[in-house]
Amino acid sequence: SVSAAFREHLRRLGLQDFPCGLGSWNKSRFNAGTSSHGGRLGLEADPAGQEEAVRLGEESPEVLMELLSDRHSPWALPPDCSPQDQHLREMAVLTPELIHSSNIFQVFRSLRIIGKGVEEVDEGLLQLQQLEELILSANQISRITSANLPRMLKVLELCCNAVADLQDLCSQPPPELQHLGLGYNRLRGPLQDKYLTADFWPNLVSLDLSFNNFTDLLGLVSQLSSLQKLRVLVLQGNPLALIPTYRGFLVDSLPKLSILDDIHIGPDERHQFHGLARQPELIRSEARVVVSVGEVKGIPDSSAQQQLEVGSEAPVITYSYHVTYEF
Repeated sequence: SVSAAFREHLRRLGLQDFPCGLGSWNKSRFNAGTSSHGGRLGLEADPAGQEEAVRLGEESPEVLMELLSDRHSPWALPPDCSPQDQHLREMAVLTPELIHSSNIFQVFRSLRIIGKGVEEVDEGLLQLQQLEELILSANQISRITSANLPRMLKVLELCCNAVADLQDLCSQPPPELQHLGLGYNRLRGPLQDKYLTADFWPNLVSLDLSFNNFTDLLGLVSQLSSLQKLRVLVLQGNPLALIPTYRGFLVDSLPKLSILDDIHIGPDERHQFHGLARQPELIRSEARVVVSVGEVKGIPDSSAQQQLEVGSEAPVITYSYHVTYEF
């Protein structure tokens, strides 16, 4: 589940291990509880005693922070870690008494769990109430229940999973979602087209449906046209992208679109395809594919092997090969 992967992520951050957390390396700076006079939590009353404790084998906050920031340190985070991971570890050094579940959950604005074999988006994710970006690419998710998604979510990326049905995702979708990434999944039109409307995604700006199995261009466009805030659309890799008038029809049908299949739509292109949306008869449910074979390896060249003399009665051997293309 996502929750299990998140817990493993926190474990790898080592928030309770040196140089973070509470331990023999900083025990003189923190008490077990608040002082009887209402002073700051964990500060020793005697600064001289604190300095002596540090001198006798503990580490100062500055030294501990340096161990986190120095890229040559064995405790440094990898370069691709998020800023919030670094922030959590700094909290674990400077104020380790604040590192507990409720505070950690409030820190996370972005969560990236990529290629961890996640199959379920469970309700434990709701503890991350401030989460705005959830990246779950390259996992094994086939269905996702929107009731388990934080309501503040603005980015949901599910690229390279096994999602085949959007019904559960659209039951209670996050109302502020701006990007929905569903590329490289198992969505099949026209059954899923009805879930791609403003009724479910009123604030959607970016939509990635690439490399699925959408085939009905007219039906899909009729649903997408309700997404008034949509500016970025990716449909490449679907069978409908092979239709000759595919790009022109989309450009003219969705006048507010700025980018289609990672290519900017300029005024010249929009003018070129003006009026095409009113000619649906030009869209045919067929496509032409031309396959060119540039080089074939592993097949003997019979012409080079047979150097027959003129008038020779030696038998001639003919080779033939059958090539099959599977789509």
